[in-house]
Amino acid sequence: MDINRFNTHIVPIRFDYHAPKSLEEAVGLLAEYGEEAQILAGGTDLIPKIKQRILEPKHVIDLKAIPELACIEETPDGAKIGALTKLRTIELSPLINKKLPVLGEAARAIGSVQIRNRGTIGGNLCNASPCADTATALMVLDAVALVDSVEGKREVPIGEFFDGRGQTIVAPNEMLKELIVPLLPEGTGSAFVKVGWTTFDIATVNVAVALRLDDEKVADCRIALGACSPAPFRVRRAEEALKGKELTGEALEEAAQIVSEHIEPRERWRRAPPEYRRKTSKVLALEALTGAAEEARRLAK
Repeated sequence: MDINRFNTHIVPIRFDYHAPKSLEEAVGLLAEYGEEAQILAGGTDLIPKIKQRILEPKHVIDLKAIPELACIEETPDGAKIGALTKLRTIELSPLINKKLPVLGEAARAIGSVQIRNRGTIGGNLCNASPCADTATALMVLDAVALVDSVEGKREVPIGEFFDGRGQTIVAPNEMLKELIVPLLPEGTGSAFVKVGWTTFDIATVNVAVALRLDDEKVADCRIALGACSPAPFRVRRAEEALKGKELTGEALEEAAQIVSEHIEPRERWRRAPPEYRRKTSKVLALEALTGAAEEARRLAK
């Protein structure tokens, strides 16, 4: 039922609203209500799904009153980013833009300023859309997700966080608390590129790259692809194809071709067919690799 077609102001279900003041209270509510509950962060994904009855939670747990969940801090392990941190805050953060620029680029590519002022990085990840822009950036940064519950905390590499389209490894009694993002090694260039139907639209294809050179040869390379499979992922075969090589046009072309071969067919493709995504992913991979290499050379000077 397309409820939004008739009245975009109606939330057509009844639920109990909870506004915990602490992390302990929040995970306690999740332990009590489990699968009957949904977490409310920015609401840019949850509210439309409730309006359309894609989701019908009996309990909504609003995290906005827990200040420790909205933070960006530099730690000995890297940047700590709270799950409730707004995308706009990430986009404008001096720490992110100086030391993790690929994440700033990815946040900047999401929707409009209005959306980024409400949407959170935790919501962008936990919605588990194949085209989540921050996911590919975090993958090339080797980020780690900290998941919390009354039973304790656990660390999950971001590459293992997604469990298919719309699914994560976060259990009903757990919540994403924060991300630990290692800072890029000195001399590492990075880039994020994306194509959507419009400037503000979700990605039809997105690619993130982090690349470090040593005497014009690739010392380290990470490539992540989004919106081309049930979940974003690292294209490790393309990474291995570049390591130890000079970044010639031929080497870049080979790596971009490998990226394009990782499109995973689905029964139903929305927005663009597989062949379009193959061609587009190759072009975007070449653009991102070239941009990351140029930045790495600039940083080496």
